[in-house]
Order: sequence, then C-alpha cells, then structure tokens
Amino acid sequence: MAEITAEPLRPSAPRFGVIARTIGGIAAIGVKELRGRMRGRRAFIILTIYLLLLGGFSLMIERVMETMLNQPFSGMTATASPAIGQGIFAALLLLMTLQVVFLAPASTAGAISLEREKQTLELLATTPISSLAIVVGKLLSALVYVFLLIAASIPLMAIVFVFGGVGPEDVVRGYIVLIVTALGLGSFGLLCSSIVKRTTASTAITIFGVLAITIGTVFLLVFWQAMGSFDENGNRRPGPLGIRTPLPLAWLNPFIAQADVLCGTESTFGGGWCGITQGLAPTTDGIIFNGGAVPLPAPMPVAVPEKGVFRGGPDVVVIDDVGVAEGMANDVIVAPEQQPFGPPRDTLWTRSVALWLGLSVIFLLVSVQAVSPTRRWRLPRRSTPRSPTT
Repeated sequence: MAEITAEPLRPSAPRFGVIARTIGGIAAIGVKELRGRMRGRRAFIILTIYLLLLGGFSLMIERVMETMLNQPFSGMTATASPAIGQGIFAALLLLMTLQVVFLAPASTAGAISLEREKQTLELLATTPISSLAIVVGKLLSALVYVFLLIAASIPLMAIVFVFGGVGPEDVVRGYIVLIVTALGLGSFGLLCSSIVKRTTASTAITIFGVLAITIGTVFLLVFWQAMGSFDENGNRRPGPLGIRTPLPLAWLNPFIAQADVLCGTESTFGGGWCGITQGLAPTTDGIIFNGGAVPLPAPMPVAVPEKGVFRGGPDVVVIDDVGVAEGMANDVIVAPEQQPFGPPRDTLWTRSVALWLGLSVIFLLVSVQAVSPTRRWRLPRRSTPRSPTT
C-alpha cells in the first residue's frame, strides 16, 4: 500500500483582497454617481456661467478699487497695483469659500437618504461592495463637481499675479483651506444623510449645521470677547462661566481661516484681516473685530547674569560668586528680549485644516456604521450566568 504523507501547511501569502474590493467598490460607486451628475449639458453650462460670474465679479472689484485709489489725497498711488491684487484675491477667495460652504454639504445631504427612499440601499448592501466603499464613493462622487469648480477658478485666480501683492504660497494656502473645507462639510452632510431617513429632514439639519458653523461661531466669539473685555482699571474680566475665549470655535469657521490666509498678504498690521485674526491667535489674548487687538502685558523673563562686571548705566555692578549684585541686592537685572513685530500669522488656518481633517474621518466612520446593516458598534453587555438545569 502506498504510504500517504500529509504535507505541512504553508503560511498563505498576504492577501490584499479586502483592499482591492474596497478600492473597486469606491470606483464603481463613483462612476455610477458621476454618470448621473455629468450626463447632459447642464453640468457644463453651469460651469460656464460660474466662470463668467467670477470673471465679471473680478472686473467689478478691479474697477471699484481703481476708482478709489485714483481719488485725490488717497495716498495709495505708489502701492495701487499690489492693493488691487490683494483686493481681487480676497474677493475671489471669500466668494469661493461661500460657494464651497453651501454647495459641498448640499451635494451630499441626500446621498444616502435618497437610496433609502428609493429602497435601493438594501440592494447595495447585498453586493460585494463594503459599507466603507459605499460611503467614500458617495462622498467623492458628490464632491467631484465641487472640486471641478474650484479647479476651474485657478486660471482666473492667476490674474492677481499681474497686479502683485499676492504670492503663489498665499494662493496655495487658500486652496488648501477650500479643499479641506469641502471634505469636512461634505462629510457632515453625508453623516446627516446616513442617520436620517428622509432627504428633506437631512437637508434641513445640514443647513442649520452649516449656519451654526459659519454664523453661530462668529456670534459666540464676539459675545465671549465682549463679556471678557477689560474693566475700567485695565484688568481682564473673566468670560462667561469664568472661561477664556474658546479658540476651537474659530478653527471651525472657514471664513476666519481664510482671513488668516489673507492676513499673510498684508504689509501692515493696523487693521484689516490681521486685525480680525490677531486676537484669535493661540499665543495672544485680545479683543477681536475692532480693527486691532489689545494684548495683555506679559512680564519679561528675569535672567541672572554670569559672574563679572556689568556696565549697564552710570553705575558699575559687580556680580559675585552667588550671583548677587554688590550694592544693588534689591535690584533686578532683566535681560532684553526681542519682541515679534506685527501680528502672529499662519496660526489659524493650519489648525482649521487639521481640525476639519480629523472631523472628516470621524464623520465618515459614523456614517459607515449607520449604513452597514451588520457589524455595527454596540456597547458590550454583561452576560448573566444561567442557572444549571436539573
């Protein structure tokens, strides 16, 4: 008889089937959604009208600023061209931010709820496409058109380089804030669509959430700063509940982040965009929205000089071994410190980008759990021991 020997089990090679299925599912969902959105002439007609409106708006801003700078006693003749470039850049950047703030969440507010209303979400769940692929595919396909509008504005934004006053790094920072804001608010709209069954309710919740993020945060910051301003003796009063200004509220607002980007283009700090963002910087504490910030006086650090002779005035001070000035034991020698000139820049938009990226991941994970029919997160329950049966 032939002897049968069992071969040892070999460790299987690492499988990438799950990753490949997820990427394939995202591509399948994205292609399906894009065919429905980009089919026909409507998408391209809207894109053409959008660019014409942006171009006309830029021309009007240029004409208005040119008229203002040509007035007598304006004192801006030498810096007229950079001022026009900065004005056009600020107008276009804020207008595109307004567009992203409302278009990104509106395009995803009905992505999942419409599938529920059409009773096709269960069919998607029965396919090999994972819940993560469904959610990410819906998000990217809905935001592709928003990204297309942002990309189409780049040649028009390049006109600011003709006038000057704005560097390429400023434009890159502004577009980074736009893209991350679109991802964050689009994820928020997708979250509302996944946890609410009706598209009307999902759209309403999304709109109120966007208004709270944009207008509500500004109102709370102004209220907090007003309640925690200085008294008649020049001392800082505590804010509501004894809490200082909650700076993360400023990081949530994309318009404040863009104001910080625009602050980097200004050559002065006596007001303007820098006056808005200076009091909100993490390293300062002042009053905002009043054309400038009033920082609190900070004590200078005390430095003990080394042993030797210190000639800092009419008197000669000798430092002995224990570091005490002979004849001036009660005096304090303060080392000079170079104070930074101007307001702190690039301190808000970076934190806003990091915050919205983190929130996007959280929103997507919760949306995946809301869409997935199985394997949802559940709180662990203690199993009660059963009594032995007789």
